[in-house]
Parts: sequence; structure tokens; C-alpha cells
Amino acid sequence: MSFNNLAVQSMSTSKWEDKFKNWSTGPGKTEQERCENAINMIKSAINASEKLKSKSIKVFLQGSYRNKVNVQADSDVDVGIVCSDVFFGDYPKGYNRDSFGYVAASYTFDDFKNDVEEALVEKFGEAAVTRGSKAFDIKANTYRVEADVAPFMEHRRFKADGSYITGVQQFSDDDKKVINWPEQHYENGVSKNALTSRRYKRTVRVLKKLTNEMAANGIEDAKGIPGFLCECLMWNVPNHYFSYTSFYDVLRNSIIYLHEELGKESSDEWGEVSELKYLFRPSQKWTKQQARKLLVAAWNYVGYE
Repeated sequence: MSFNNLAVQSMSTSKWEDKFKNWSTGPGKTEQERCENAINMIKSAINASEKLKSKSIKVFLQGSYRNKVNVQADSDVDVGIVCSDVFFGDYPKGYNRDSFGYVAASYTFDDFKNDVEEALVEKFGEAAVTRGSKAFDIKANTYRVEADVAPFMEHRRFKADGSYITGVQQFSDDDKKVINWPEQHYENGVSKNALTSRRYKRTVRVLKKLTNEMAANGIEDAKGIPGFLCECLMWNVPNHYFSYTSFYDVLRNSIIYLHEELGKESSDEWGEVSELKYLFRPSQKWTKQQARKLLVAAWNYVGYE
């Protein structure tokens, strides 16, 4: 494969490898402690709520911190709060809630989100809590990192025999439905990392850091690219590509593979890490074209040949 190589950087291969090795490691112990402090305080806030005490509530870490692909630019921690007393169902064609004997719940998602907001404000103070369309932002201080706290109810994807897989669902304040699969994402990531001698998650960090640096240095095709997309792109790279001895070569050959495959219709079937949502569909915030432009920009920026 040959890109139009207009390398921004003139660093040697060995210097890039040293940089990639440094990027592949996660944040230090102090940052992790501040992350844990934020999570524990959020759990404490929920546990102290009189309105939520009677509910089946789970507070869980999600996103890049939970999946250990966080980099320094991931300044906040993503926390989910799921109420499993109520679920939203996705039923096979010809089936509905009544088919399996379920009844409508009186406790709504709006009720739950309002109760979570009340609990967070009681714990952190009104000035520290900002309500967003999908999550609450908890401001950072010297003791804890900034946190995005997203309320969810359980989501169940049913089969015709009544069995189901479990995810989480929420509605934004403008009533847009959001379904996520955090447990499946986590388990798949752990499995791929083990099968690649822990190089998968380290390479995700490398690509995320490279994308962030490129964006900071004015590379347009790297701007606005979510770290989650970088993670999902590397998820779709076959495991044997991570067997190269250097991160420099792992990334080089991954870029070649991804760029070629994204030009084929078969990559329309690629999934997110959970393998329960398609990676490229109109509902996503990114496109295959954006991903390919990022890969070309990364190739040129590093100076691959």
C-alpha cells in the first residue's frame, strides 16, 4: 500500500517506538486513586438517597477507565447508574411485552433520572453538578477526577423462547433512545487483550494518543475523532497483527489492514467491541470515510513507508 506520504514528523523509527511505548502505558497511580475516589463518592451519594434505597441499583464504571484504554486526555471518568427494577425490551418480530407476561412499570426513566440528580446534588452540592442531556457532570477537585454520571435502566434483547441478553438503556432529555452493552464490551476487550499478549489495549492507547497529538498539531482529519472509534477500529484488527515485536510495526500493519478493509462493503458488518452494535451505521457519529482519512493522516504523520 502506498499513501501520499507528506510526513509531518521526521523522527526515526526508534524514537517513534520509544514514544509509542510510553503512550501504551496507562495513567499513573495518583490519577487512578482520584478516579476511585470519584466512584466511591458517587456510590455513597446513591446509597444515601431515601428515594433510591428501595430500588435495585448498581453503580458501575464504564468507558475508557473501566476498559483500561484511558489516556491522559481522558480527563473524566464515566460512571453508570442502572436501575434493574424496570427494563425496556427489544422483542423479536411478532412478539411484545405481553407475549412473555410482563406488565408496564409505574416508575419511569424520568423519575429515576430526577432521583439520581437529587442524590448527586445532596452529596456534591448544586454548584458541582451539571445536568446534561444524557449524563450529569461532577466537577473535579484535588481529591477526585471529573465524572460523567449516566443514569440507565435495564435493557433486554429477547429471543423467541423468552431468553434475553442484558444491556442498559436511557433516554436523553430530548427523548433520544440510547442502548449500550458495557458488560459485553468489557468481557470482549479482556479476552482480546489476553489473546494478543496484552498488546491490544496498549495499541488502542497508542492510536488514541497519536490522534490527540495530531489534532493538537492542527491535523484536520484527526480533529473530533472519538477515542471510542479508535478502540473499535483496533478491535476489528485480527489478533495476529498484534504479534509484531514493536508497537511501530503493530500500528503500521494495522493501518494498512484497516484502510484496505474499510474500502470494502464487508466492513459494513463490523461491530463495536461489544459485537452487539454495528460500528458504521447512519445512527453513529462517525463514518467509514472519516476513519479512512484518519488512518491516512496517521500514516503520513508518523512517516511510514
